[in-house]
Amino acid sequence: MTLSEIARAARIDRSAAQRLVHTLRELGYLKRSDDGRGFLPDLRILDHAHDSLRLDPIVQRATPVLLELRRNVRERVDLSLFDDRRVIYATRMQSKRETFFATLVGHAVPTFCSSGGRAILAALPEAEARDIVERSDRTALTPRTETDPDAIMAKVAEARRLGYALTIEEILVGEVAIGAAIHSPDGRPRGAIHVAGSLSEWTPEAFAARVAPLVAEAASAINR
Repeated sequence: MTLSEIARAARIDRSAAQRLVHTLRELGYLKRSDDGRGFLPDLRILDHAHDSLRLDPIVQRATPVLLELRRNVRERVDLSLFDDRRVIYATRMQSKRETFFATLVGHAVPTFCSSGGRAILAALPEAEARDIVERSDRTALTPRTETDPDAIMAKVAEARRLGYALTIEEILVGEVAIGAAIHSPDGRPRGAIHVAGSLSEWTPEAFAARVAPLVAEAASAINR
């Protein structure tokens, strides 16, 4: 990020942004980019990311379950955490074919069109789920991304009925994914399990028949 972008993000003037950047560099949270034109997160950020994931009770409970699920399905298995209009990946267990960004913890995708996001919406009250959908930036990520609020809510209703959400090429071309919600002790959806496969190897029907029961079982184990 440039100094101007930091000022805009923090809603402060340039002078205050300079002081903020100086402090964060001294503390080890920011460093100069290699080209000298901006700033990048420094290593201290990773300390906090590690602590956040290590101490999160959902991640702690989910990890052994996800490892077993990954062994069974032999496809990419992710755990995401719910953040209103987006879900953020907290655990990523890659498959045999992955891009660089598909393996990164902290990557976020829209709630309205991801399999885990739709499963989370299905676990919310109808009015709250619709509010999230309508407030979302529903820019299509692929030619098959559903952007109409009513059509999205119909898919949310289907996920509520089935107990899982199925998406086909809505995040990535060639990908089919199934998501199931996981909950906090108070019953609110906290995040979701996602399993993603390739349409070059699976039909959506075969993927759902094989993977959906395992995802539902894994989500139930985490929710206990």
